[in-house]
Amino acid sequence: MRFIKTTAAVLALLFLLAPLVGCAADKTENKGDTAEVTTENVAEATLATETETEVETEPEIPSAAYGTGFDYAAVPEYSGEPYAVIDGNVPDFSREDVTVEEFEYYSELDGLGRCGVCAACVGRGLMPTEERGQIGQIKPSGWQTVKYDSVDGNYLYNRCHLIAYQLAGENANVNNLITGTRYMNKEGMLPFENAVADYVRETGNHVLYRSRPIFVGDEPLARGVHIEAYSVEDSGEGVSFNVFCYNVQPGIEIDYATGESRQAEHTATDGAAATETEDVAAASANTSSQTTDRSGPDEVGYKYVLNTNTKKFHYPYCDSVNQMADKNKEYSDSSREEIIASGYSPCKNCNP
Repeated sequence: MRFIKTTAAVLALLFLLAPLVGCAADKTENKGDTAEVTTENVAEATLATETETEVETEPEIPSAAYGTGFDYAAVPEYSGEPYAVIDGNVPDFSREDVTVEEFEYYSELDGLGRCGVCAACVGRGLMPTEERGQIGQIKPSGWQTVKYDSVDGNYLYNRCHLIAYQLAGENANVNNLITGTRYMNKEGMLPFENAVADYVRETGNHVLYRSRPIFVGDEPLARGVHIEAYSVEDSGEGVSFNVFCYNVQPGIEIDYATGESRQAEHTATDGAAATETEDVAAASANTSSQTTDRSGPDEVGYKYVLNTNTKKFHYPYCDSVNQMADKNKEYSDSSREEIIASGYSPCKNCNP
């Protein structure tokens, strides 16, 4: 009888405690659910933070893209030479810049659509192995399609690579192309670019290279390009220069605020003032020489430019013509079929 009473008391106690145990279980389950949700939220928040950080991270700018030794105000006025030597021809690279690790860097366009400094460590691995493509679709700041009879190839402006295609393989890169005169492109920049390319190909060494267009105020057309180079493995014995290439064209006056131009009233010969007779003759010969190209190559006065060395033929506006030595140029208004029959093949870039 006592056992039955005791059992009944225990059962009654359990009956009273059952709701409390259930509540505790519910609370435990709810607590678990809350912890799980919180973990998911934290994970999502962490992912969002990491994603946001990745978006805001800016690309690293190599130290070689800097340099503090250039002052445009100290550059002498153009006097007939395509470039001026700066700071004794010693490039302004620091010890931190020196590397044999190949890289290339191109500044983003500024708010006026103008290019900035470009830098590279040029080596064989960076140089192109394919032919250049077309860049006619690029219109750099200050661009105008203008022709003069007095300009080699007629076209005043070229699309100039700040780091030449032959050095880094960058072609239709808007951050690497500026509006430059034919004179600056060919007489100013090209000899230095060739020197670097030849050195790298011959030695397998590396060259630090920096190219910076110089703009005045809000002008869309650069006054010139400051170029520096330094061969790394031999501490500048092979290549070392610091020059400013003038964005000018002899005999042509340029408005850098607009890119517009006109035939100069007085032309110069070999850096000296021309005689009055030469001035009159030049003015007479070029009275109607400035034209704007609106239609195509036939407007130039000849259909094709032939390279007597490579045996290829091009449209006059082809960028390959800009890189062609004058001695190898031949101008022709023959038909395409006649030129091919004479042993020439069409350029793969402009597809004449």
